[in-house]
Amino acid sequence: MSIEISNLNAVYNAGLPYEVHALTDIDLTIHDGEFVGLAGHTGSGKSTLIQHINGLLKPTSGTIKVNGEDIHAEGYNLRLLRTRVGLVFQYPEHQLFEADVLSDVAFGPKNQGLTKEEAAEKAKEALALVGMDESFYGLSPFELSGGQKRRVAIAGMLAMDPEVLILDEPTAGLDPMGRDEILGELKKLHEEKHLTVILVSHSMEDLGQYAERIVVMSGGKVVMDGTPKEVFSHSEELTAIGLAVPQVTSVCRMLADAGWPVENNVTTVEEAKRQILAALGKALPEEEGAHVS
Repeated sequence: MSIEISNLNAVYNAGLPYEVHALTDIDLTIHDGEFVGLAGHTGSGKSTLIQHINGLLKPTSGTIKVNGEDIHAEGYNLRLLRTRVGLVFQYPEHQLFEADVLSDVAFGPKNQGLTKEEAAEKAKEALALVGMDESFYGLSPFELSGGQKRRVAIAGMLAMDPEVLILDEPTAGLDPMGRDEILGELKKLHEEKHLTVILVSHSMEDLGQYAERIVVMSGGKVVMDGTPKEVFSHSEELTAIGLAVPQVTSVCRMLADAGWPVENNVTTVEEAKRQILAALGKALPEEEGAHVS
């Protein structure tokens, strides 16, 4: 499913003294099957943008086309759009309300017209996709950890078979283990189901590790768009708008500046490890069966 955004503008309180331009001349295309990171500091416009993509907000001007169809054209089915382009808000566990996990995940499919049995089957499949087995089915959502609640909320969206999954800061407030579990499951879903994923985050470490492409916003505009390596090569510009390259990128850049034979645009810890070990003249354990101290 492709998403084409053309000359999109969103103005709040137009014509009033406190008029705010939340989005300005956004031109952006997201291709089928991409894993896109959307970055920006608070107030950059990223949350406003994803709510426009989902049809929750109507632009002041410009168009949003999904598979070539203008989502604000007369007669367009916005309700159907919101099942195909699923939006998981920040702290989605606040939206959990059913007595048990299975019922909560089955709620969306039932609203799509499925029978109770069909909805339950969809819910079980979705829970399996996020790594939750039948031992969780009868538990109250409120008995779960923060990370498990996020998984249930994501499963509730997956149960409706979306083609695009948009997540607004899905790891906010989680500990490092919970964050890694959620992002790992998202990457797995992207790869196994060819699901288009738009991940909103202020963590450049997370986006560098999981996203294939990063779109950076500032002041309601798209200011950068490229691969993680391309985006992280603009460290000074990122710092100027309140973002920073991942720590591992900074470390490798310092090593490169000091004369080490490593690339200065490394984006992941694994990539940095390989390059540093190669610079030291060592091979990884899996490559030669040796222990690396």
